[in-house]
Amino acid sequence: MLRGFSYLIILFLLCSLTAPLLSSANTLQEKPTGSGQSPAKPKPPQQPAEDQDEAVRLTSKLVVVPVSVSDANGQPVKDLKVDDIEIDEEGRPQKVVALGEPGKTPVEIALLFDVSGSVQGKFAFEQQAAVQFIKEVLQPSDAVSVFSIGVTPKLMQTRTTSGTDAVSGIMAIAPLKEPTAFFDTVVDAARYLDKTAAPGSRRVVVVISDGEENYSQRSSLHDALKELQKNDCLFYAINPSGGGIKLNVISTKGQGFMDAMATQTGGKAFNLARIEDLEAVFRQITAELQAQYLFGYYSSDERNEAGFRRITVRAPKRSDLRIRARQGYYVTKS
Repeated sequence: MLRGFSYLIILFLLCSLTAPLLSSANTLQEKPTGSGQSPAKPKPPQQPAEDQDEAVRLTSKLVVVPVSVSDANGQPVKDLKVDDIEIDEEGRPQKVVALGEPGKTPVEIALLFDVSGSVQGKFAFEQQAAVQFIKEVLQPSDAVSVFSIGVTPKLMQTRTTSGTDAVSGIMAIAPLKEPTAFFDTVVDAARYLDKTAAPGSRRVVVVISDGEENYSQRSSLHDALKELQKNDCLFYAINPSGGGIKLNVISTKGQGFMDAMATQTGGKAFNLARIEDLEAVFRQITAELQAQYLFGYYSSDERNEAGFRRITVRAPKRSDLRIRARQGYYVTKS
């Protein structure tokens, strides 16, 4: 009996000691925050300033601007620095960066061959000159695709980095006596480059044609210009018709089409006085591409509005130089 009584005393003492502790714990849990609200949740960590800046940059479009620079004699200039270049977008200066060394950025070429009756007599020579051009211009990191311009655009050689495959595609083209869907083919080539070109490469459309348009079903000059600019393409044209072009109203119009596309994109349109000059023109295009600069900027205008934005490129410290570059780009609404 004495043992049982001892147990009761111990149990009583334990209850006396633990009761104040439990009461204190309940008081802490039920204590109001002062305004009757639940305790505030901890704030998430702030995004670092550099991450915020990167997020802005990623939502902005990198505007890529290939720039061809030559001296008074027409020779490529290779010593231009990014500090020499100024780019304005709609009159507002932009922060410009250099994207790689001059002429070292990979090139994606779409070579377009006119197979209509208007150029048939010179076709074999054009074909051989184009083969030589591809052999000289194509570097291991470059690629080329081949289109024919006829009644419908035809992709004769899909994108390839193989010079042998590119030459095979060129030699597979045969001249035909059919109308010319010139604008449709330019549009298809620009879109094809956009789908297949390697990221960060220069996109170049090279056309051998008199520019005579008489059969496009889907596209106009405006459409061709828009697709070239929207897909960051340079446009080079070689008209093999010869010096008599000024006597032909239709051919003059065709040359005007090609001049407009070349000027707007920063390329160049050649009108050959003699077909024999074709090889020299291809060499000139090769030299220009191998010395071409690639600049870029993130537009300071972050409005999410679709439309065309005009840009100007100049080198105020080097007034002796001649500069060709694209004259604008298209913004697509996201």
